[in-house]
Amino acid sequence: MQHEVFANTEDFGGPDIVAGTGRVSKPGVDAPYANYELGKPFDEMFAPDGQARAPYAAIDSRVSSLPLEELNRRQQAVEQSFLHQGITFTVYNDNQATERIIPTDLLPRIVTAREWDRIERGLTQRIHALNLFLRDIYNDGRVLKDGVIPRSMIYGSKHYRREMRGIPVPHGAYVNICGSDLIRNEAGDFVVLEDNLRVPSGVSYMLANRDVARRAFPAVFRSMGVRPIEHYPLELLATLRSLTPFHEDVSIAILTPGVFNSAYFEHAFLARQMGVELVEGRDLLINDNVVYTRTTSGLKRIDVIYRRIDDDFIDPLIFREDSALGVPGLFNAYRAGNVMIANALGTGVADDKAVYAYVPRLIRYYLAEEPILDNVETFLCREEKSLQHVLGNLDKLVVKAVGESGGYGMLIGPHASQKEREDFAEKIRADPENYIAQPTIQLSTAPTFVGNGIEARHVDLRPFILHGAETKLVPGALTRVALKRGSLVVNSSQGGGSKDTWVLSQ
Repeated sequence: MQHEVFANTEDFGGPDIVAGTGRVSKPGVDAPYANYELGKPFDEMFAPDGQARAPYAAIDSRVSSLPLEELNRRQQAVEQSFLHQGITFTVYNDNQATERIIPTDLLPRIVTAREWDRIERGLTQRIHALNLFLRDIYNDGRVLKDGVIPRSMIYGSKHYRREMRGIPVPHGAYVNICGSDLIRNEAGDFVVLEDNLRVPSGVSYMLANRDVARRAFPAVFRSMGVRPIEHYPLELLATLRSLTPFHEDVSIAILTPGVFNSAYFEHAFLARQMGVELVEGRDLLINDNVVYTRTTSGLKRIDVIYRRIDDDFIDPLIFREDSALGVPGLFNAYRAGNVMIANALGTGVADDKAVYAYVPRLIRYYLAEEPILDNVETFLCREEKSLQHVLGNLDKLVVKAVGESGGYGMLIGPHASQKEREDFAEKIRADPENYIAQPTIQLSTAPTFVGNGIEARHVDLRPFILHGAETKLVPGALTRVALKRGSLVVNSSQGGGSKDTWVLSQ
């Protein structure tokens, strides 16, 4: 990546001050924390008495020593770096502009070594159970015969692909790239909010955030023993290679919908970092059930496709016939075993928000283990008792459509008007199986620079899990931030931002 804004600069404000050597401000008292409010949610930086928690002592000490003008200058430098690198995200429903710079925060979010160990073990357990579940429902269906999960929930899901029945998947790894969303509960423990098993995005922003935050506070970064994440593209490459019987001279391509897709920057970034082809559907052709890409030197065979296109658009001969994004004949080549596709088709059935409620049961069923990471309490509107509870408490709940993502198709009850709740209630009554509800969780807050100082903003955490011959997590994650005061919406497509996540080595 290019670093024009930070070139030849160690730190904008001189040498960093490490823990215990600098002035420490208290929230609500001194600049830059004059407007910082300690509320009911778990505050990741400050304890209830206003003292900085131990993991944040070094960054607090450094930030407290800087005037607001300097923090503003560093924040602007971060934004300029993103602008020069073309780090953008498309917002489809914005009337003013469709493409914008990803809002990113100067201040890192910190996760301790002990917390990360639990996250890593919990997500590894979770992806193993979900892959066993997917292999089961596309083969023997034992989990359905045993009544662990309703047949109608699986066979009625719009993401269930009957075409995948009986197709062998390397290592039984239907999900190769996963981005699970975690939040802290009121006790400060991480719990799983949802699983993203289809085409999860955001890992390029995780890497970009690390680049700018490390350059903004270099000495603090070095002193804190932050674990590296820069090797993620190599780990992704190794995972994709492991899907073939031969691991040398494997030809890999990233299949993108094109430059107008919201995450196109990420597609291009990962292709460049891994040294693989970046292709659109029109670049590929199928001959005798073998996939080729057109190059300036002729046709080149493709062995593995990391697809960033939803199932429906992959192959117009099998799925949506009006798709111009996919490749006619691609599914037959996949079924013949001549090309591997990551993630496998049909993984969305396990990404369903209704199935999410059953994941703890699936862990016990397939692994005979207790879940390491808890779920958020979830009400299934398909169940009459839960439906009545949801309809009677819409002002207290968050309601989500089971097959949607990106913050769409949802109602945040406490923030909605009476008319919005009434309209949403009609949608739920008309199609209760399409909705789940959860208590309105006060996401934990982390310090965020907002221009006139540092304030608390709600955050979640998206680590990225790779699963092929092995399961790996790089020690980092995308922290998403709800930039508006009091907002709980962290999705970039809905106006959220992001920040770097520092996982400490000890």
